[in-house]
Amino acid sequence: MTTPEPTPEPSHEPSRESTPAQPSAGKPAADRVFRSPLGIASGVFLLLLVGLFCVDAMVRGEGRTPWIALAGLLLAAPLVVAFTIRPAVYANEDRLRIRNPFRMITLPWASVADVRAGYSSEVFTQDGAKYQLWAVPVSLRQRKRAARQAARASQDDPHGRTSVTADVRDSASRVASGDKTVVELRELAEARAGHPGSQGEPQVRWAYEIVGPAAAGLLLLVIMLALG
Repeated sequence: MTTPEPTPEPSHEPSRESTPAQPSAGKPAADRVFRSPLGIASGVFLLLLVGLFCVDAMVRGEGRTPWIALAGLLLAAPLVVAFTIRPAVYANEDRLRIRNPFRMITLPWASVADVRAGYSSEVFTQDGAKYQLWAVPVSLRQRKRAARQAARASQDDPHGRTSVTADVRDSASRVASGDKTVVELRELAEARAGHPGSQGEPQVRWAYEIVGPAAAGLLLLVIMLALG
């Protein structure tokens, strides 16, 4: 007589087979953010430099010097932020959002006609408008270096007489970083243009948080110089 084998208890361990996470209904998809690390670093450095000089002039200056220094700080700080720290590109499954120095542009993918990189990165809309991608700079030096790497790879000896053969090279490494980003955005626009959530018209908003302080600083600086 054989003893029946015990029935295994259900395991509480999670399954090793995983499925891609789906966004919850009504919850916006996560953005992919593209920014320039060099621009951010240079912006922080310039802000510290401008702040140091202006604060020193406000503390040690006499007469109208502190007011002129304050006006210069109000004018320079927003402009430094606008052209270095502020630029960013946000992309998700529904739209492209471009944060340029003085404007915020929101483009549903259906409104995007093309994304190109010449001497600068640009996005073109279906109605013919063009917007620069300040956060995706084009480096001609990187592009030339990538072209040289691609040329060397194409001339590799298939018999192994070179140190690295073309079939083991990573082709992505032979493309400039700015061009890679442009290709990714173009492919995303082509893939998502027909989806219902990607429909709509472009929206453009001025960055009053930048324009306002800069205009106030410029006005104060003109007044102080006129009185001078």
